[in-house]
Amino acid sequence: MNPSEDRSELSDAISKHKEYLFPAVANYYEEPIALVRGDGEYVWDEDGNRYLDCFGGVLTVSIGHANERVNKAIIEQTNQIQHTSTLYVNKPQSDLAAKMAEITPGGLKKSFFTNSGTEADDTAILAAKLATGRSEVVVLRHSYSGRSATALSAIGHSTWKPVASQVSGMVHAPAPYCYRCPFKLEYPSCDVACADDVEELIQTTTTGEIAAFMAEPILGVGGFIVPPKEYFGKVAEITRNHGGLFIADEVQTGWGRTGDKWFGIEHWDVEPDIITSAKGMGNGIPVGWTIATPEVADAFPGMTFSTFGGNPVSMAAVAAVINVIEEDNLKTNCRVVGDYFHESLLELQNKHNAIGDVRGKGLMQAIELVKDRQTKEPAADSVLRVFEETKRQGVLIGKGGLYGNVIRTGMMLNSTKDNVDQLINALDKGLESLKD
Repeated sequence: MNPSEDRSELSDAISKHKEYLFPAVANYYEEPIALVRGDGEYVWDEDGNRYLDCFGGVLTVSIGHANERVNKAIIEQTNQIQHTSTLYVNKPQSDLAAKMAEITPGGLKKSFFTNSGTEADDTAILAAKLATGRSEVVVLRHSYSGRSATALSAIGHSTWKPVASQVSGMVHAPAPYCYRCPFKLEYPSCDVACADDVEELIQTTTTGEIAAFMAEPILGVGGFIVPPKEYFGKVAEITRNHGGLFIADEVQTGWGRTGDKWFGIEHWDVEPDIITSAKGMGNGIPVGWTIATPEVADAFPGMTFSTFGGNPVSMAAVAAVINVIEEDNLKTNCRVVGDYFHESLLELQNKHNAIGDVRGKGLMQAIELVKDRQTKEPAADSVLRVFEETKRQGVLIGKGGLYGNVIRTGMMLNSTKDNVDQLINALDKGLESLKD
């Protein structure tokens, strides 16, 4: 079936959503849709309309809805033991921790499992403070870290910061946002001034002795901002010169999403002291994860635990996801299909003046819409119009960026070039609708 053109009344699920949930629980689309089933790259709403899911629940459903191998692992573990808490040893957690030490870069070895990316980032920040005995953390403008008080303080978007949500100690460096360079320079003649500025930022806005620098290798909610190749190497050196640790927030960029590598930061040849992740590692199962070097992990004093962290069912799901990525060579698929997708988006840019920038790595691709390519004035209204048209075409996409003018995609890691063609066709029609 094609998506419905008209629905005269709200469904039971949608009407109850509006009545009984916090109004802050946002929905995409002028006319919300209630999804009831998923299979592979596709989802269905309650009216039976099928959509190609090109956002995966914000880059979370990484290897397809209802993946048989992941479901099998979940069911088998559920039938054995479903919950223990971290106060007891469980083999799925221990085995997964060993696997994480094997696939992560550098000297990372010891894991702590939680329920979400927010908790993973909170754990990393606390671990860095405990390991260094310092309290200040450098983060990036245009970044996103979650919804706890600590994470909200680290976020680099005013739109995500509720009143009275802040904690002290977070300082925000300029983002490596080449398309909208905060220094009005151009790469590469800029000599990556945004990285060099971190030195002055530390000297002028902190005590000069920081606990950590934390960043997403590609800024996700910020609109898939991809730093220059020199950026993280420079910033890591500056950070360590001031006694700080380097935290790579891989909540969106991990698990092969950027192509060829397990983790996004590996493209910049930097070895973090801490990595965090969530989202795609569980293919939809709630899970968060922080891994650190032994020196950092062993500095965590006293006792800590997470009631649901390291849950054996979640651990079994993550292990199954990793197995599928390895067995099906999905890191390579992300690079191959991602390159094809990127080139297809560049062709769209040549056709549609509304596209100001095309950027991304692997199957983490975005287009930034503008009203004028010379002024780069953001075109958030255009994103909304494209959203509605792509939905009519049976394709679901994502959005982001400080100005709400970036279309983000998060196709499954096992997506095909045919899936890309379907998405490109829908985007093409959506962009054509802007000309009406």
